[in-house]
Amino acid sequence: MIDIQSMNRQEIADIIDENKNEPSEELLRAAVKVRNEHYGNKVFVRGLIEFTNYCKNGCYYCGIRAENGNVNRYRLTEEEILSCADEGHRLGFNTYVLQGGEDTFFTDKKICDIVYKIKSKYPACAITLSIGEKSRESYEAFKDAGADRYLLRHETADNAHYRKLHPEYMSLENRKNCLYTLRELGFQVGAGFMVGSPYQTSENLADDLLFLKDLQPHMVGIGPFIPHSDTPFAKEEGGTLPLTLTMLALTRLMLPKVLLPSTTALGTIDPKGREKGFDAGANVVMPNLSPVGVRADYTLYDNKICTGDEAAQCIMCLKERIERSGYEMDMGRGDSLVD
Repeated sequence: MIDIQSMNRQEIADIIDENKNEPSEELLRAAVKVRNEHYGNKVFVRGLIEFTNYCKNGCYYCGIRAENGNVNRYRLTEEEILSCADEGHRLGFNTYVLQGGEDTFFTDKKICDIVYKIKSKYPACAITLSIGEKSRESYEAFKDAGADRYLLRHETADNAHYRKLHPEYMSLENRKNCLYTLRELGFQVGAGFMVGSPYQTSENLADDLLFLKDLQPHMVGIGPFIPHSDTPFAKEEGGTLPLTLTMLALTRLMLPKVLLPSTTALGTIDPKGREKGFDAGANVVMPNLSPVGVRADYTLYDNKICTGDEAAQCIMCLKERIERSGYEMDMGRGDSLVD
């Protein structure tokens, strides 16, 4: 067994280098064994509602960055968001991820109203918010309204690397503080990072794993960097499938009980990317419940898959692919086993 939990930064970076072009069978087997010990062969399903693509930030890698004038901007109304949740409930979903850019139009009150209404109608469901950096008071309000989980990918744990990916007014220290605050307030917390982002080194990826070890999040979202044509990183090379699978497996070994999505981005760079993610220790998927008419406008990166399928088609396709890969689809809340 690869004992990554006792390794230092350089030892972890060396393991990453050894597996970056092709993860070893030993590494993948170890990750699957650990995942199965805690969760069995279940793949948990979350319904994703991308409710706004407005964002005040200018992250250099993101297609919906504030400076991109080529985006067809949209905001779902409260009624449309609630309708997406109704459709999800009809299809058997028990957990929703409300995701958007950092859109100042959606005040704390508006977010709280939406969360409260979904939770009042479907009290057994879990609600995840993924709407960026907020104050402690905002997070407390979301929790009081009924939000269970909060996803805030840190993207990189190294400050020098962070500075190369973000404008000056953004701060890695603040992002990390938000994650620790969310943990303190009792949210099930999700962090995560891009694999293969510009200027990234194996040491940066080792720092990500060590940061996650300290944070002890309940979920970790890991996907390959995919360039967007309307960003400063349009000409940069994307992250690779082998390195992303390596980082999924190492994350599973570092955090045995974590929930680990096999992302849409992974499926975008390889037709069987999500299935390969399961075979590297992943156990979550997030099919899209957003209205088909806006999905193509929530473009964090180019060539995103599954923008044209209705939610019912999406879930049937996923079920078939999950079962064909030897796994069992679970539509329940799928709470993390992390304390």
